[in-house]
Formats: sequence, C-alpha cells, structure tokens
Amino acid sequence: MTERFGAISFVASETAEAQAALERLVERYGNADPASADVIVALGGDGLMLQTLHRFLGTGKPIYGMNRGSVGFLMNEFRERGLSKRLEAAQRSVVHPLSMHAVDESGQEVHARAINEVSLLRRSYQAAKLRVSVDGQVRLAELVADGVLLATPAGSTAYNLSANGPILPLDAPLLALTPISAFRPRRWRGALLPDHAQVTIEVLEADKRPVSAVADHTQIDNVVSVAIAIDRDVDLVMLHDPGHSLDERILREQFGY
Repeated sequence: MTERFGAISFVASETAEAQAALERLVERYGNADPASADVIVALGGDGLMLQTLHRFLGTGKPIYGMNRGSVGFLMNEFRERGLSKRLEAAQRSVVHPLSMHAVDESGQEVHARAINEVSLLRRSYQAAKLRVSVDGQVRLAELVADGVLLATPAGSTAYNLSANGPILPLDAPLLALTPISAFRPRRWRGALLPDHAQVTIEVLEADKRPVSAVADHTQIDNVVSVAIAIDRDVDLVMLHDPGHSLDERILREQFGY
C-alpha cells in the first residue's frame, strides 16, 4: 500500500455487478472503516458517486469512483489490479456544492446542498410561473416554463445539458441558469452568472401552479421561494486517472465525444 492512501474504504451500489466487484476488491485490498480511511473508493455509477459525495460532505476525504454502473461520467474505468498505484497517480478535482434554502407554503424552511444542480419543477398540468432575482435585483419578472435550474460546472453536463444549457469548464467561475421548456419569454435561453451570485426564485400563483425544488436527491414540494448560492466552506475532492480528469471529460463533451 502507498503511504498517501494506506487505508481504503469501499462503498458499492446494490447491483449484482457492483457487489461482485466489492467482494473481489475487499479480498485484495481490505476494507478500512470510513472514519479512518485515507480515501473512499465508490463502485457503481454517477448516482452512487453523488450519494457518496453527499455522505462524506465536509470530511475532506477524496472519493475515487470506478464504474460499475451505466453512464459513469464521474467515474474511472474499473480494474481490479493496480489500485494503489492508480490512487497515487490520480489527479484531484475540487468542487463546491450549491446551498439551497427553500420555503414551502406552510412556512417550513428546508436547507439542502447540491453538487450538480438545484432545479424547480412544475407539479401539475399547468406551467410554473417564476420570478428570478440575482443579488437582490429582479432579472426576470415572470418566467413561464416547466421549470428552471441552476447548475455548477460539475453538473453542467448532467440535467443542465439535457435542458440545452451550456457546458462549463470545471474551473470556470460561473453558474448556469437554464430554463426547462420555457414558454415565456419564448426566446430566453438562460444566463451565465458569476459563481458568487445569490439567486432567488419566487413561485408565482403557488396555490394554482405548485412547484417542487430538487437539490440533487432532496425534493421539497409546494415551495414558494428558493435561495441558492455556492457554499465555499465545503470542498469536495474527486480523484481521476491521468488523462481522464473531470476537466478533460467536460472538454470532451463540448466536442461531442
């Protein structure tokens, strides 16, 4: 074992493929307690990677993913042998999550963090009506759409890209504000915001047009307002093999491969 990553803790999704990989890797490398581990190795897909990042939020522990899922955009190629050397040679990607403060129709306040994006989504047959403010100034008095999302650079290739939002380089000091099936303003395609921006989204006609707010895996129904900003107090560290860093993967996405 290397001195840098002497203690490895494995986590795996519930799929048969991931569980089989877990068994073989634990037999080969052991399985340290997460609290004392130097690194967490996640076996699964991007969903498991997000869950693992949330689980170890605030600990500073680096996460190295190996793909035993489907897409695996955030993951490294799976190989049983040479894991210690791969960990030692891995490149670090540090990202900061979004902090969401949502208020629902009963006045209850909910705080959650998102690594990819915070999205507001309509909950009925009627389109949502939303008011968007940036740093306390109303920038869009009324957005009629299926919803809107605010994505980090790390999340810009996920839901944001599917909604025709821009891909952001990982080190870009930007956030992508992207509408989801906008009806009015019909030609509004979203905005690029500085990553220090404080974004507030108010739900208009909330009783008639209910909206949910989603921060990665956390959903709050019947929200009336949502405030979102980058949480710079939290560092999330992902490890990737040389030549396959998150920066490189995001760059490749921009050229369609």
